Amino acid sequence: MNLSPSRIDQITAAIGGHRVIVLGDVMLDRYIVGAVSRISPEAPVPVVEVEEERVALGGASNVASNIAALGDIPQVIGVIGNDSFAPQMGATMAEVGVSADFLVVDPTRRTTLKTRVIADRQQVVRVDREDRREVSLLIENQICERFMELLSTASALILSDYGKGVITKSLLARVIPAARARGLFIAVDPKETHFMNYLDVSIVTPNHHEASFAAGRKINSDDDLREVGEFLVNALRLEALLVTRGKDGMTLFERNGATPGGPGGAPRRTDVPTFARRVFDVTGAGDTVIASLVSAVCAGATLLEATIVSNTAAGVVVGELGAANVSRARLTQELKSHTTGAGE
Repeated sequence: MNLSPSRIDQITAAIGGHRVIVLGDVMLDRYIVGAVSRISPEAPVPVVEVEEERVALGGASNVASNIAALGDIPQVIGVIGNDSFAPQMGATMAEVGVSADFLVVDPTRRTTLKTRVIADRQQVVRVDREDRREVSLLIENQICERFMELLSTASALILSDYGKGVITKSLLARVIPAARARGLFIAVDPKETHFMNYLDVSIVTPNHHEASFAAGRKINSDDDLREVGEFLVNALRLEALLVTRGKDGMTLFERNGATPGGPGGAPRRTDVPTFARRVFDVTGAGDTVIASLVSAVCAGATLLEATIVSNTAAGVVVGELGAANVSRARLTQELKSHTTGAGE
């Protein structure tokens, strides 16, 4: 399933300049990369001889980085601690053209840091430094204040929920109605335990495990997938549900001609095969999916067209080590490499 070259040009030419609020769990990803040539005499574990250390953005901050790479303007609202990693978060965001001006500092929490040790191109261990309790009402109020400041100039809202305590039920009850009242496109990258709180949004983008958990049904067959998709679209009153399925690509369920909150029914289903040439590291792939999908929608793409765009972008990043970004030029090139000229 491809877009015609002319449609690719129309969509990608219109990407850029749109303000997108990214609200959620910001985090840093630290990579310690090296090689293993021996086992430790202290314990049966490999000794990694470090060759490289680097820091990248993760979570909602990586979504914002993907938005910026495409030429749109991310406005990130999240929570950091008052610790040594907070300035590093701001500096790392600045390096990729993302502002840290709307982050909320909570001195009772730690800035989320995930450290991955990689040896011979394989992850050996991950060490997480984080707090997962829900933010206080004081911090939630500060988040809402920043959100309201940005609302009038935004084209879309992304809720990036990694279960670190920022996206709460009470916060969703405040920001979703406000965004809907402004006519914003609302996309959610979900945490499975919060799934049934994402009512009345435009689209939710779970992987098949998250969708299965939320629906309370294992996806072992095509019929299972269809029933899970129909259930979630109707139960959450969604405009659409996009289930990412790894090597099997993506499946888009769109509400058939009804508005969110309208009568239930069988949503329209479209399967999109994967464009990944190889899968090396899926870190951050979900961030790329939701960022590129929203940028495409802001550029005038239909949901199906935006799904094809995001599927292509994800196919690029899974071939890279660690969370990666796709530029508008690279995205255009990749989209055209897959087209057959259909629709010309």
